[in-house]
Amino acid sequence: MNRNLWLLAAAQGLFLTNNVVFIAINGLVGLQLAPAGWMATLPVMGYVVGGALSTGWVARAQARWGRQRAFQLGLLVALGSALLAAWAVWLGSFALLVTATVVAGYYSANGQLYRFAAGELAAPSEREKAVSLVLAGGLIGAIAGPNLANHTRDVLGVPFLGAYLALAVVALVSMVIMAAIRFPAEPPRPAGPRASGRNAWALLREPRFAVAALGAALGYGVMNLLMAATPLAMQTCGMPFSDAALVLEWHVIGMFAPGFVTGHLIKRWGVLRVMGAGVALNAACIAIALSGQDLQQFVVALFLLGVGWNFLFTGSTTLAMQAYRPEEKDRAQALINFGVFATMALTSFASGALVTTQGWWWLNVGSTVPVAVMALALWMLAWRQRAAAAGTGA
Repeated sequence: MNRNLWLLAAAQGLFLTNNVVFIAINGLVGLQLAPAGWMATLPVMGYVVGGALSTGWVARAQARWGRQRAFQLGLLVALGSALLAAWAVWLGSFALLVTATVVAGYYSANGQLYRFAAGELAAPSEREKAVSLVLAGGLIGAIAGPNLANHTRDVLGVPFLGAYLALAVVALVSMVIMAAIRFPAEPPRPAGPRASGRNAWALLREPRFAVAALGAALGYGVMNLLMAATPLAMQTCGMPFSDAALVLEWHVIGMFAPGFVTGHLIKRWGVLRVMGAGVALNAACIAIALSGQDLQQFVVALFLLGVGWNFLFTGSTTLAMQAYRPEEKDRAQALINFGVFATMALTSFASGALVTTQGWWWLNVGSTVPVAVMALALWMLAWRQRAAAAGTGA
């Protein structure tokens, strides 16, 4: 961990602080301001949809201005969107709140590239560890986010006005940290036909890249589907909100604490095996969730879900970086992040609808489908690589 990686890990932590606060309060503020109850989660959806819509713009900004300026632009958007949300709360405007969260999605899409930038700040032989350790910076958000929301929600008299203004301060601190990071110079792009690299369809025909994109999207999708439904399922079981908070706390710890070792595991056992372990942990989560609905089952299931996400997401990032060329990185990273945001948008909507109409049991049964798809994709890639290695050896 060099100085630049430590600073980027801090920026990642503040990025997750922003995300956790948004997730924690946007639905509550939406319920307070929405003209109809069913519209309450639109600000939550707006943040995810805004991220999906921004992936192309973020990629172009990264290609034109480089990591430093493009990341600072994202933080400037974070500052502006937090102030816009605060203004919306002050005015009591639901439409303005939704607009602010959609705009904030640009920062979300921008921050999703921190993990790729981590790999560029380390030697090629240490990329797995760099990506893993920067993702571990999310523990800052796991601790700071809920506390920041809780302690600032009523400080200015208008509910949640202080929380949004606090996020503006977080954005300013992040800008100072980002300014201190020294990113490596962009490598010269090849001339001629290879200047822009392969297009999106050609990248997706590369097996390693396709599996990396699928692992990132479905890993996030399964995690989001079950995580978002958990508080509703626990409420249906008659459990207090304090129990749901405990479950989500252990879930977030499971998501980011393994970052201190995931890179080492990938170095030792290989990226496909670690991703396979992530799939197995997702399956174990579903099995435990189906075994009953006591507090300890929710805690263990969601903790395993978080660790499984970490293995899949860190592994997918590492695998993707092996599959694209330097001149293709902006397009490739945007493609992966678009898949993540699109899947999150779908599962954010589906989660509440499914758990309230079909129940917690059937929601978990349905989650076995994407888990099985991930397992099959990893097996096929491993088989392909073994066959290629055998052919080369022959």
